[in-house]
Amino acid sequence: MRADAVRNLDAVLRTGARLLAEDPATSMSTIAAEAGVDRRTVYRRFPTREALLAAVFQAKLDSSERVLDEARLVEAPVAVALHRYVETIIPVSRQWPVDTRRMMRADPAASARREQQSARLDRFVQRASDEGLLRPGIPVAWARATLDHLVDTAAHRFPGLDPPQAADLVVDTLLNGLGGR
Repeated sequence: MRADAVRNLDAVLRTGARLLAEDPATSMSTIAAEAGVDRRTVYRRFPTREALLAAVFQAKLDSSERVLDEARLVEAPVAVALHRYVETIIPVSRQWPVDTRRMMRADPAASARREQQSARLDRFVQRASDEGLLRPGIPVAWARATLDHLVDTAAHRFPGLDPPQAADLVVDTLLNGLGGR
């Protein structure tokens, strides 16, 4: 693809992710206008909103995969990997804010890929528990759900927090809790 075509595609995907997250009924024409491209450009690449949404979801999965790889969840010390994961997944969550549950039902291959990514995080949280970074008796599934919720909260309810600050808060809350000791 030419450089301008790559820029246009990126603009359409990012704009589509943002607008479809805000309103799943957003028209393709609105997405094109917000992305600064002609609507024919969007329709040439994505004949339907569902095709655009599928491409957005794939972009989100690609970004999430890179985050998991770069966090070094298996090799790095748990606290370091956790901070690295949170610091890099928050921008991904902000950049691709679409709800993936709808797409999971419609695309078995994407669903399987997402499940593989989720399993990597499950194993990482189990490792944190095994290494004693989580309080004994805390179910690993509870810790994982808490991590997901903390990341989502930091990414979307506190958009003014830069990723390193957000990661500091998430990691401290997950590993140390909110209570005074």
